[in-house]
Amino acid sequence: MEHPPRDDIRLEAVLHALSDPMRMSVVSTLATAREELSCSLFDLPVSKSTTTHHFRVLRESGVIQQVYRGTAKMNGLRRTDLDALFPGLLESVLTAAGRQASRLGDA
Repeated sequence: MEHPPRDDIRLEAVLHALSDPMRMSVVSTLATAREELSCSLFDLPVSKSTTTHHFRVLRESGVIQQVYRGTAKMNGLRRTDLDALFPGLLESVLTAAGRQASRLGDA
């Protein structure tokens, strides 16, 4: 699996990846996880192929890192890279998403 090196991560790609509610749900879950999470732990209300697409967009934009551990594909947030490139962006987006979910009753 290809992941962009830190210096190749672009703001436009990150913002695009975070603009989709399904992808934002994945990022929010990973942001609160204490360890990497398997793709199978995410129960998104879309088809398997669409779920795969969402994870690919997140990976190719540099938002997540995916690695195989045995047969499981594990996902982790690239928080260190994103914070170094765009200080405060990830935390601001996560905070705003949480407030929106509370305001709209999606929490």
